[in-house]
Amino acid sequence: MALATACSGSSTAPSAAGSSAGADAAYSDRGPITFARAKDNSGYAPKEVAAWNKEHPDEQVTLLDLPDSADQQRQQIIQGQQVKADTMTVVTTDVVWTAEFAAKGYVDELPADAFDLSGYLPATVKSATYFDKLYGVPGDSNGGLLYYRSDLLEKAGVEPPTTWAEMKAACAAVAKLPEADGVDCYGGQFDKYEGLTVAFAEAVDSSGGSIIGADGQPTVDTPEAAAGLGFLADSFADGTIPKGAITWKEEESRQAFQSGKLVFLRNWPYVYGLAGKTDGSSEVAGKFDVAPLPGLDGPGTSSLGGLNFAITKYGKNKATAVDFITFLSSAEEQKQRALASANPPVLESLYADPDMVAKFPYLPTLKDSIAQAEPLPQAVQYGDVTIAVQDAVYGTLNGQTQADAALTTLQGKLTELVR
Repeated sequence: MALATACSGSSTAPSAAGSSAGADAAYSDRGPITFARAKDNSGYAPKEVAAWNKEHPDEQVTLLDLPDSADQQRQQIIQGQQVKADTMTVVTTDVVWTAEFAAKGYVDELPADAFDLSGYLPATVKSATYFDKLYGVPGDSNGGLLYYRSDLLEKAGVEPPTTWAEMKAACAAVAKLPEADGVDCYGGQFDKYEGLTVAFAEAVDSSGGSIIGADGQPTVDTPEAAAGLGFLADSFADGTIPKGAITWKEEESRQAFQSGKLVFLRNWPYVYGLAGKTDGSSEVAGKFDVAPLPGLDGPGTSSLGGLNFAITKYGKNKATAVDFITFLSSAEEQKQRALASANPPVLESLYADPDMVAKFPYLPTLKDSIAQAEPLPQAVQYGDVTIAVQDAVYGTLNGQTQADAALTTLQGKLTELVR
């Protein structure tokens, strides 16, 4: 049980720490519940809760904002379940927590017939599944995009790249332009934090490899993983990625692109609206577009982001919780929530909705990104796994260790963690 892929194909699931929803008498109980969710900066979540409360006077929902930090959100949920607190019934869970929360019994296996997930993007359903059982309902999704300076590429006579080699060639062509003086090639998130695990996973997946194989065993000591890490390390060494990017997270990399200092940027969809502002805050408004991430031999693979709605093991009034999640998951609620928050929805049809595409022109490209996305390793000890990955990758990007040696060491550490 130490580690498994989200959909392992195994016919025998490990016994979870908690009982399944179907055997839990609390699923007949109704009454007030608390909805603890990742902090909502759009202001839409209170409106959703108010709409529910207006129609359900005897089943009122109290909204609780969890901390800004994903690590602190996770810890608060875990601590509540460890002391068997019933103060949170519905919670939002990061897609990388599914294996841990399911295996340790922090969240319930959901009733098999309670939720209609037809029409959902398959990758989002996979993110909420552990050993073929559902432990959450997808709430919103996310995928990486390649932002590029469309004005510079057009002037240089090159197309958006589909491979890393094409991206480097495009940068070489753009570098000959007078207006490209002082503009670096490519940026992303390479500081020593969760974003570095994402960058490594995308590089490995985009080379045809994986961090964890289908059998649940580590697979980083392979030629494919070496090709992915090699791309990142070589790009720092040859200047494709500027040296300063070793300290970049999402915002630092966004600001570099938005201030006109990058030709290409890997980042999340939220950047699109900020970089397109015409109030003087962006130097690239009207001068950029997005494409799928490039890879070794063709289009690359994004890591899957997003949040799921789950029901805690010790939460109360779980029949109300099921109905509330069903309400949050309706097509209309997903649409309005996405329009207000810019968080991508999980229903496939909304990616072609005229209102949605009018506000978020990148949606068709993002749909392709999410469709090909892979979840980060579904590890019960995910916190230790991601730290091990960051240690190995950060040292390589800094030039302190060779890629092959770093991956051999990482293979050993991950093998111990999944044992």
